[in-house]
Amino acid sequence: MGRFSSMFDGLARTFSSGKRGESSGQCGGKEAAEAIAKDAKKNEMILRSSGTINVNGSNNFASVCSKRGEKGVNQDCCIVWEEFGCQEDMMFCGVFDGHGPWGHYVAKRVCDSMPSSLLCNWQEMLVEGSFDPDVDLQSDKKLDRFHLWQHSFEKACADVDQDLEQCRKFDSILVLYWLRLLMMATWYPYNLPSILSQIYLEAERIVECNGRVFSLEDEPGLHRMWLPYEDSPGLAMSRAFGDYCIKNFGLISVPEVVQRHITTRDQFIVLASDGVWDVVSNEEAVEIVSSAADKAKSAKRLVDYAIRAWKHKRKGIATDDISAICIFFHNNNAQPIHHVATPK
Repeated sequence: MGRFSSMFDGLARTFSSGKRGESSGQCGGKEAAEAIAKDAKKNEMILRSSGTINVNGSNNFASVCSKRGEKGVNQDCCIVWEEFGCQEDMMFCGVFDGHGPWGHYVAKRVCDSMPSSLLCNWQEMLVEGSFDPDVDLQSDKKLDRFHLWQHSFEKACADVDQDLEQCRKFDSILVLYWLRLLMMATWYPYNLPSILSQIYLEAERIVECNGRVFSLEDEPGLHRMWLPYEDSPGLAMSRAFGDYCIKNFGLISVPEVVQRHITTRDQFIVLASDGVWDVVSNEEAVEIVSSAADKAKSAKRLVDYAIRAWKHKRKGIATDDISAICIFFHNNNAQPIHHVATPK
């Protein structure tokens, strides 16, 4: 993983000497992970609201914008964390979209807790590996780093979901950029996955758990999850935090983690809430972001476009909360655009 900073070495020592907490989701280095987050915020490496972040010496540039819709309090929450976990070549980005009466609270809670939980689980696995004589932490051949992150994501999501036992409903997107790898954990927050084969797999899991999947007459093409014998709750996603009333009927919080090697042709990635994707196509989003004269305003440009699209395409429907993060790679390079966008 490259050299550890002194703070991260301290976190490793905390893990090696500490014990797992009695309840799931607790780990020996939780306090150390939270201390890292506090230090990063102090040094302006974390952005949680509208604005831009560009850490000195970084080849990445992030633009963030979030605007409240017409339904009340803004339930979207965003975060960009440069040098995630004190690692110069790592970035954590997330757009969290809550729903239900406590959606704003849950979105903020997950936005606050997910980075520390991920750090905690990742570092714990590294420390456990360091005591395994068959594992060399400096060797790609003996330690599959992608799977280490994959397992860390899965454990962190399980911990966060359990932490929300007293909360209500939630859905999210989470992206981690590390070295020259892009790892994306997706909970399919807009509707069931748009790829037909994936829709089948998600629906198959739900049906096997006695849940139901169907679209309402006035929402053709929008698949929703329903309880076995009640036309409730009509959840427009198959993976989510919270929503415990339907967790036993096929809804899961397990993320799908994929890896993509970033090349010089990959110019940026767009993360956005469904306030964007409900009215803006991937192609439109790419055109809007790539044609922005000022990268710092690219996310705001996309959000403003989505607001106008809502008024034009969804007349009479209250505008949703709209949030977007645009991460530009190779900030000083002018290469042909080749985008990586969040799934619709």
